[in-house]
Amino acid sequence: MGQIVCIISATMLKLNPRHQETTKNEAKTKNACGFQMPLHYPRYKKDDYEKMPEWKIDCLLKEYGLPADVGDVNQKRKFAMGAFLWT
Repeated sequence: MGQIVCIISATMLKLNPRHQETTKNEAKTKNACGFQMPLHYPRYKKDDYEKMPEWKIDCLLKEYGLPADVGDVNQKRKFAMGAFLWT
């Protein structure tokens, strides 16, 4: 009798459109390679990047999935400004 309940439950889950929706969303999340786009674009100005410590630039680049090993701190600043500033 326990097996029948499991089969019925599995069949009902397959028929439930909400369950299928959740399963599709879970699959999309799992296939995202661990990267999730942050909700907000950084709003720093050029002066902010010029004063920003190296650790903070590293965190910012990593948060957006960009490489943080692009050279010394000045190269990282230039890279971050090129990626995020709209001039």
